[in-house]
Amino acid sequence: MSDSAIASDHLNYRVVGVCVHEDHVLLHREAKDDFWVLPGGRPRLYESSRDALIREMDEEISTRVEVLRLLWVVENFFEYFGERLHEIAFYFQMSLPVDLPYCDVGVDFTGKEGDVALLFHWFRIDEIEGVRLYPTFLRTALSALPDSPVHVIHVDQPEDLAK
Repeated sequence: MSDSAIASDHLNYRVVGVCVHEDHVLLHREAKDDFWVLPGGRPRLYESSRDALIREMDEEISTRVEVLRLLWVVENFFEYFGERLHEIAFYFQMSLPVDLPYCDVGVDFTGKEGDVALLFHWFRIDEIEGVRLYPTFLRTALSALPDSPVHVIHVDQPEDLAK
């Protein structure tokens, strides 16, 4: 039995951290990917979404983040390496401890997801529309975080994935 809260080849349950600092947002990607995403991961069975985000960030960059508030609940439909996927995700605003070098928006850093290296980069929010970021609704949504949680149903079309 998997310890993942959802064990499916086509349905993904994810928690996501939105970290905004000095007019920049923190994104990451795997070396094999040519696009960026917000950091996060999959909750374990019986683990709350907040606890999962704290654990995932601790695993990826050995840092305990502070989870501030829920921004979006997203139903995302997309293709990844030819497979159609349905993702349900909770997007939380989070903050990093300010005394860490990770808060220097001019410096990239690496983390780990198991054996996979992750590249972290701070992007200027006013330039995010030009970044190959998925899901694509984030390219505009990150410039004005909602005051209360918003339910988003999003479909990345094949033409969106080419950008």
